[in-house]
Amino acid sequence: MKALRINAPGEVSIVEIEKPVPKKGEALLKLLYGGICGSDLSSYRGANAYVSYPRIPGHEFSAEIVEVGENEFGLKPGMIVTCNPYFNCGECYSCQKGRVNVCHDNQTMGVQREGAFSEYITMPVERIYDGKGLDAQTLTLIEPFCISYHGVSRGEVQPGDKVLIMGAGTIGVLAAIAAKAKGAEVTICDVAAEKLKYAYETFEIQHKLLNSSPEAFQKGVAELTGGNGFDVTIEAVGLPITFQNCIDAACFGGKVVLIGVSKKNIDDFFFTIIQKKELNIYGSRNALKKDFIELIDLVRTHDVKLDKVVTNRYKWTDGAQALEDFSKNADKMLKVVLDFTQS
Repeated sequence: MKALRINAPGEVSIVEIEKPVPKKGEALLKLLYGGICGSDLSSYRGANAYVSYPRIPGHEFSAEIVEVGENEFGLKPGMIVTCNPYFNCGECYSCQKGRVNVCHDNQTMGVQREGAFSEYITMPVERIYDGKGLDAQTLTLIEPFCISYHGVSRGEVQPGDKVLIMGAGTIGVLAAIAAKAKGAEVTICDVAAEKLKYAYETFEIQHKLLNSSPEAFQKGVAELTGGNGFDVTIEAVGLPITFQNCIDAACFGGKVVLIGVSKKNIDDFFFTIIQKKELNIYGSRNALKKDFIELIDLVRTHDVKLDKVVTNRYKWTDGAQALEDFSKNADKMLKVVLDFTQS
């Protein structure tokens, strides 16, 4: 069968590999759609802190079950499904405590292990979730929504909280949607005016803040919060400056959630501000089974305009072009989807 592979930073090709054969407890899946994540883009750019090469990318996807044995999850051939792509060891301290999303030996598909961007894949049945009638393109968006939803949950966002989302990319937009669903008053912030405008208008986010300069950012935060700062700030970019922005914009006693991933360090960080404000700082990594299940049901029963997150679509065999275009136009593109139903 064929697969899309990143051979080295900036070098992508379609390669021939062996079609997988499901083992006991696994299902054979035919890919339908796949989303290019920010981590896939970072892998393409050589900026992913966890990836090794060559690597088949992809951990956001929908698929059709082709072959599956008897199982306790009601999975049958022909079902349209999505999957949990974060593999955990089951033995480390985190796994023993049930914190499987932060397994010491976590292996995310497309990063530490081969990803989904091939014609067929196998998956353990316990990682496969019935789409409950959601269309295949929508199911592709459940995984990135889970990343954002998990981060919002980590910040314990409450009704009426003033929440700042740093980043109007896919994860930031989905975090804004999740925070709104919890009853928060949400401000979305970005340096890219066009992307910010699209996110603000399309998803009816309450406020937007163009981060055009440190002075503009500081003034905007003061105006939007009456000088108090935000109850929760969520970093969804992965840059030192945006993490610093979140620290600066949080209120005294506020919460800061870091979803973004970077190889870079933050220099000259005045860490005493954490003590002075008595900040609660949370990392947010991956997602849990309950996030997937809850969000599949939420998307089925609420109009969250999830399809509007997709701004660009490509045949999967044009994946190299998709990655190049995304890399050059990340300030204008949100979710890029690859269509595996076309070759």
